[in-house]
Amino acid sequence: MSQAEPNADLRAANRTRFELELEFVQSLANPFYLHSLAQQGILNQPAFVNFLKYLMYWKEKDYARFILYPHALHHLELLQHAQFRTEIGKDEWREYLNQKQFDHWRTWRDPSRIQTAPATNGTESQPQSAVSETQNAPFTNGT
Repeated sequence: MSQAEPNADLRAANRTRFELELEFVQSLANPFYLHSLAQQGILNQPAFVNFLKYLMYWKEKDYARFILYPHALHHLELLQHAQFRTEIGKDEWREYLNQKQFDHWRTWRDPSRIQTAPATNGTESQPQSAVSETQNAPFTNGT
């Protein structure tokens, strides 16, 4: 057996692992999938929580460039919080997250659809509804 064969096997194994983890991370962009994981109790399993922590390396520039669905990285960040892992199991949260994601996709390229509040003393302020919405749903972070 030559030196090239073990290296080829190792490279193939690494490529397979990379592709599987990439596919899984991208699946996290789907609020219905997150809801399903929560309802099955998977999000509360300690081994799965550790796996989610491990996957945070996808936020690094060298790996993030392969992500096609940026919401996946945002949701991965949210999944680091126990409260979010609990709340996403509720239908209302799934629908809320789905609507926020849809609204982002609908408006992100059209600046005319984005409503901004007038600046006060050189700083921008949020409308009161946005402030109360953020307080009620602390894990939206603009999505």
